[in-house]
Amino acid sequence: MRPSLSCLLSISLFFTLFFHGAKSTNNLVPKTCKQMVQGDPQLRYNFCIAALEGPASKNHVNDLQGLGLVAGNLIKANASGIFSHIETLLKQKGLEPFYKGCLSDCQELYSGAIDEVRSAIDAFNLKDYFSANIRGSGVMDDSVTCEDGFKEKKGVVSPLTKMNDDMFQLCVIFLSITNMFH
Repeated sequence: MRPSLSCLLSISLFFTLFFHGAKSTNNLVPKTCKQMVQGDPQLRYNFCIAALEGPASKNHVNDLQGLGLVAGNLIKANASGIFSHIETLLKQKGLEPFYKGCLSDCQELYSGAIDEVRSAIDAFNLKDYFSANIRGSGVMDDSVTCEDGFKEKKGVVSPLTKMNDDMFQLCVIFLSITNMFH
C-alpha cells in the first residue's frame, strides 16, 4: 500500500517546519549574544553564550522576552549566591577590620540587589522595560561598588572579584535585552 501524495506532503511539511523551528530556537542565543556584544564591548561573547544557552534550552526559550527572563533569573540566583558566600566569609574569625567592613558593605549591597532584581523581573514581565532597565542598572552598580570598596586600601584583594565580574556581565546581558525592546 502506497501512501498518498497528500500524506507525504503533510509529513514533509511537518518535518520542514519542525526542524526550521528548532534551528531558529537554537540560533536565538548566539544571534542575540552577537548583537549584544556589538552594542556593548564590555560584554564577553563566550560568557554570554555560556550563561544563556543551558537555561534557555532547558526552559524551551524561543524569543527575546524569554531570554530576558532567563537573564533576570540568573542575576537573582547569583545575587543570592553571592550574599550567602559573603555571610560565610563574615563568619571567619580574625578578619582584619577594613576587610570585614568591605564584606559587610557588600552584604548590604547584595541584600538590596536581591530585592532590586525581583523588581526588575516584575517590570520586565509587565513589559515595563524602562523600569526594568533602571532596576537592573542598580544591581549592576552594586556589583561595581562592592568590588571598588576593596580597592580603597592598597594591598587588599577582594575575595569576590570573579563573582562581581560575573554579576556585572549578567547585568549587561539583561540591560542589553531590555534595550532591544525600546
